[in-house]
Amino acid sequence: MQPVDLRKYIEQELQDWAQLGVDGHVHAKNPWVSYHKIVTASAAKTVGALPSEVIVMNSLTVNLHLLMVSFYRPTKQRFKIIMEAGAFSSDMYAIESQVRFHGLDPDKTIIELQPREKEFTIRHEDILKTIEENKKDLALVMIGGVNYYTGQAFDIKGITTAAHKAGALAGFDLAHAAGNIHLDLHDWKADFAVWSTYKYLNSGPGAVGGAFIHEKHIRRKDLPRFAGWWGHQEKERFLMKKGFRPTPSAEGWQVSNAPVLSMAAHKASLDIFDEAGIKQIIHKSQKLTGYMEYLIGIECKVPSAEERKNNPELYNIKIITPKEIDQRGCQLSILVRKNSKELFENLKREGFIVDWRSPNVIRVAPVPLYNTFEEVYKFSNLLAKTCCHE
Repeated sequence: MQPVDLRKYIEQELQDWAQLGVDGHVHAKNPWVSYHKIVTASAAKTVGALPSEVIVMNSLTVNLHLLMVSFYRPTKQRFKIIMEAGAFSSDMYAIESQVRFHGLDPDKTIIELQPREKEFTIRHEDILKTIEENKKDLALVMIGGVNYYTGQAFDIKGITTAAHKAGALAGFDLAHAAGNIHLDLHDWKADFAVWSTYKYLNSGPGAVGGAFIHEKHIRRKDLPRFAGWWGHQEKERFLMKKGFRPTPSAEGWQVSNAPVLSMAAHKASLDIFDEAGIKQIIHKSQKLTGYMEYLIGIECKVPSAEERKNNPELYNIKIITPKEIDQRGCQLSILVRKNSKELFENLKREGFIVDWRSPNVIRVAPVPLYNTFEEVYKFSNLLAKTCCHE
């Protein structure tokens, strides 16, 4: 949803642009030269990081490529990458192309974690087992914080610990996790992470992305990177000297100056997160999602043979998102045995904004910042009229 005050934030920048032109870089209410700095602390709170470890820039996939330049450095001994099967395309395409860029075969390099037979989510013990089995040639574990399809939230701390024990690095795509689940990237010692801000962070279509680099890496001079002038040390940035000298923080990975209008939209949302508090947001999220799961369970009951005979058109549904609250955010993925697109269209006609994912899953997200318990009740009540729960 669009933050209510977003227009005001963007209009401020439009006004400064109109009145100041290029001088807005220095004399705007929020000077454009340093605009990225005014969102850093708030962005860091949403992912549990130090401000020096976070930079808001580019988009998710661009950031993933930039950070893999630094953190995927395959050798003859260590070159493999572990990721989850069925990851979002951003990860699949980026990782495959990075592997090919290094002259490697994706089929021999990328290990995809699969759910067990007749299961929908990946067991944590299977992730740890795969890391252990490949520890001699493993370079990187790169997993989504929350799987977009099933809504499963992975144990980032446990995965990071296991990766480091195996001598590998751990990176995470937080597109469906940032602003949605509890994150503590600094204390969990994740090596790097990237995220988008147009989902749970409500910053608009094509919004600017975010990146995290743990403090243990930000001063390392041996890490390669694709440098840009905005990552150069601030005091010398405009001297245009040869020789890249990175800013000793996550800002050192910037390649360009901030897209101010997109950043203004992001700030409008982050100010709401600051006011509400990420802990309170997650607390309400757990209550809302638990309430929806409960209602679907009791209202969309397994029909008797007589009920099925009288109403053969009932949709057979199953929630495939984990029941454990520490293994999910505010998303419930509902598997529909047949005619899932038809059920999706019916829900849309009734005014509920849900998401259909091929081949047969409807994603429902009771978002705590703007959804209510009454809306959850109405949705579950409507679902019960046409669905039975497996």
